[in-house]
Amino acid sequence: MHLTQSLLATALALAVAGSAHAAVSADQATKLGTSLTAVGADKAANADGSIPAYTGGLTAIPAGFKPGDSFRPDPFESEKPRLVITGKNLAEQKDKLTVTAQALLTRYPSYRLDVYPTHRSVALPKAVLDNTAKNAVTAKTTDGGLSLENVLPGVPFPIPADGNEAMWNHLLRYQGVAMTNKYDSWNVDSSGAASLSSTGVFNIEYPLYAPTRAAGPVTPDETFYKIKLTYTGPARRAGEALLLMDSVNPLQQPRRAWQYLPGQRRVKLAPDLAYDTPNPGTVGAATYDDAFLFNGAMDRYDFKLVGKKELYVPYNTYKMSYHKDATDVMKANHVNPDLLRWELHRVWVVEATLKPGKRHIYSKRTFYLDEDSWIALASDEYDARGQLYRGGFSHLTYSYDVQAPDTINHMLYDLVSGAYNVNGFYGPYGGLKYIDPLSKAQWSAESLAGTGIR
Repeated sequence: MHLTQSLLATALALAVAGSAHAAVSADQATKLGTSLTAVGADKAANADGSIPAYTGGLTAIPAGFKPGDSFRPDPFESEKPRLVITGKNLAEQKDKLTVTAQALLTRYPSYRLDVYPTHRSVALPKAVLDNTAKNAVTAKTTDGGLSLENVLPGVPFPIPADGNEAMWNHLLRYQGVAMTNKYDSWNVDSSGAASLSSTGVFNIEYPLYAPTRAAGPVTPDETFYKIKLTYTGPARRAGEALLLMDSVNPLQQPRRAWQYLPGQRRVKLAPDLAYDTPNPGTVGAATYDDAFLFNGAMDRYDFKLVGKKELYVPYNTYKMSYHKDATDVMKANHVNPDLLRWELHRVWVVEATLKPGKRHIYSKRTFYLDEDSWIALASDEYDARGQLYRGGFSHLTYSYDVQAPDTINHMLYDLVSGAYNVNGFYGPYGGLKYIDPLSKAQWSAESLAGTGIR
């Protein structure tokens, strides 16, 4: 593993004993905007230039984009792969591949990674970057890293000291304020048969970034993420709905969840819609905290910040994310490699180990967080025996019209059963729509009954 030793040394030096972790010093924070970008990424290119220097992200909107449209043309459509990785040359590239990618290349001769030129396309709004600079010297974790203090809406810890801080960066990542669209979730079994596990309409909001939010640090009971799903298909699922909300301090205010089932004709509290509860939207192919590779509270794991490495990850995946025909995507054993784009990027590596006395189907998880967006782009999950069980990838595109990275479209491979799931596939429905936040009434539990009746 190629680690960025200087940043890791800085991170280790910042660790402090006790239940609260202090922010970095003013001198250390001056690296932001100089040797580091405003969010803490390495500004310079890598040694051979295969990862370019950060120059501000993708600011030119492609000529084919229509203002207000939810379909975003691929700005890199004309590019050709600079490298193709298969099982035959796996050994030469092994140190830049996740364990899951290595397993897939070894298992399936038809699987390959088409590696394209790297584009550091993510550029976040100025308000987010300004708050990130302030967070660097004020933000803290408390309760053993499980909650936050003195954090403004932005990246909480651009120079992270430990795994919890890095994962908070992922949880509070900027992906816009409010978004919606219809989507599909597909399962492909070991025989290659694809089945629609669910179709629905999602609404996702990140309230901390709402323009109407009062200025100032986040409060412990403040909601930072909420999602409402209304299932429209297949027929057995039509009419179901659920609502989830996560707060800044999950110890003080645990996840709030409600579910509407048409057969019962009532909305009920559903506190089990978290952690390793099988997600019915994927017909059990993924857990609730597999969504977006990780979500929810961190209290079941110890998170270790391993360091940084260069890794091939799905990036600028417009071709797949906006593809309109699911049958082109869902192929036997793996998604169609013709539609995926892989790029070499630097990622933060975080290892999560199950705490003694805690329960989860994964005994260990490794997350790979993009240095430019802090979004988890890949993961490896291990079972109780320590064997590779599942592995995930998030397909990052950049919504250049609203300055927001998008990873709604994500997937999970089951390396034991040979099946996989693709979730959040909105291509057939015209892409991702950014909207004004819903009203308080639309986010109430009672609203589920109105949206879920069939």
